[in-house]
Amino acid sequence: MADATRDIEALIDLMARLPGLGPRSARRAVLHLLKKRDTQLLPLARLLGEVGHSVRDCLNCGNLSTSDICAICESPKRATGQICVVEDVADLWAMERAQVFPGRYHVLGGTLSPLDDVGPDDLTIPKLRDRIAAEEISEVILALNATVEGQTTAHYVARELEPLGIVVSGLAQGVPVGGELDYLDEGTLRAALSSRKSI
Repeated sequence: MADATRDIEALIDLMARLPGLGPRSARRAVLHLLKKRDTQLLPLARLLGEVGHSVRDCLNCGNLSTSDICAICESPKRATGQICVVEDVADLWAMERAQVFPGRYHVLGGTLSPLDDVGPDDLTIPKLRDRIAAEEISEVILALNATVEGQTTAHYVARELEPLGIVVSGLAQGVPVGGELDYLDEGTLRAALSSRKSI
């Protein structure tokens, strides 16, 4: 019994590290899963293992995929000459849910944050520069969160891309200051993308 308790506590500890879950929520979730062992816990454990082994980062854009290059990057219909730069995969998926952008994406992997020890070398800016040349990109849309870190990163990326002579634009109206793309509705994202402005 002591071994089982130790394993359950270890599981609760791991769950509590997930975004949006604290120790109490994690405990409730684990106890619920244990009650629904056959219908929820075991299928969840199986799927976590499968996803952990099969899903990887797209080598081109950073999206999640089961192959080296994701379906968005492979699609010739997405070769519009535009790249939409987002902070993370959740933001890419938010844009895709809204169906407002027909081109390709680039996931930066975060934002500049000296407090969190995240600098330019921790982001995929060099890969973005390489893609601009290789894919004949004429416009980069910086769809970063309207937070201090997001806007600081947008200005940094815009400055880095300036010598390339391409249009660099950002989301305009509709994205509230301090707002995060993953929490915005499709209409707000559509308005923000269509009203983008040069940075």
